[in-house]
Amino acid sequence: MSVIDVRIDDVWKQYRLGTGRGADAFWALSHIDLEVPRGASLGVIGRNGAGKSTLFKLLAGITAPTRGRITIEGRLAALIEVGSGFHPELTGRENVFLSGAILGMRRREIAGKLDRIVAFAGVERFIDTPVKWYSSGMYVRLGFAVAAHLEPDILLVDEVLRSSRCATGPSCWRVVRSSSPGRLATSSPACGERNLAERAGFGRPRRAEGGGVATGTPARAAR
Repeated sequence: MSVIDVRIDDVWKQYRLGTGRGADAFWALSHIDLEVPRGASLGVIGRNGAGKSTLFKLLAGITAPTRGRITIEGRLAALIEVGSGFHPELTGRENVFLSGAILGMRRREIAGKLDRIVAFAGVERFIDTPVKWYSSGMYVRLGFAVAAHLEPDILLVDEVLRSSRCATGPSCWRVVRSSSPGRLATSSPACGERNLAERAGFGRPRRAEGGGVATGTPARAAR
């Protein structure tokens, strides 16, 4: 019997539109049931507003479900907002250690991977320069490199990676594929993240209020 690393049981997420007593309730997600076995990869495919990032923020513990339960087994890393933990006044080197610590890595572990992280990001000449002077591409590549070298049991990859040129190259996806035994990736129907997935789920846009998820092969789910 397969070990289930990610289990989502009847998860709902509600937001309030507006303030005060007149605020309307809006269900961004509803009736979400999903299991991801150990070693499997799953793509969550949907148009803008389908609730993909909301689901990932629930899985990452950034926000809590309004209803239902999420069970995670193992170490989880989330590539949702790459480089969001960086401090602009700190150097690239200092931010690698800061971001790695936020992600749960020990200082010795970060130090042992530092050369690989810097080489992958391609910022060797600038690693001791404050990141406020980095281009947006350098900034995102370094943030991605830190998170991708965490070697988690479960890796969440949001479509935010498309903002970086590194995400369009094969080296980026090789790192993602090799960095963890289990992966979940989000994508719009036309994007390359579905290449990471063996199985995919497609969510309806939020205008349908709380659309469900249908699963199948990535090509079928993207139709």
